[in-house]
Amino acid sequence: MALNIQIAVDCKNPHELADWWAETLDWAVEPQDESFIRSMIEQGFATEAETRIHQGRLVWREGAAIRPPEEIDAKQPTRRILFQSVPDEKTVKNRIHWDVRIESADKDEVRKALEARGATFLWSASQGPHSWHTMADPEGNEFCIS
Repeated sequence: MALNIQIAVDCKNPHELADWWAETLDWAVEPQDESFIRSMIEQGFATEAETRIHQGRLVWREGAAIRPPEEIDAKQPTRRILFQSVPDEKTVKNRIHWDVRIESADKDEVRKALEARGATFLWSASQGPHSWHTMADPEGNEFCIS
């Protein structure tokens, strides 16, 4: 049985965080269908308050998603990260995080570049010959670069 995965990330600013992670992973923000959104409002299934303008486009207020660029047009993407709005702040360490594999890039250079874009360095660690930096994205969600 082949399974696909979507990771959902609770956050305060889903569109801004989707933009940040799309740039970080070299993925693409999933386009939202403005005409569909407008038709849902016109038919009474949604309200203007459930939408917003982000980067000049009408989008659903509560969420945004990213995908690898090669899957941006897929009806059933195999990998997708959904950023969804929640009212509460993050208060404790994530019980799940993702590791960003940086291939042959210099870990310290990647760390500096991410910090310049709003990430926070938390700590460095190693196990045997493998080492990594644990970081937090602009909303405090932990991830590692290695």
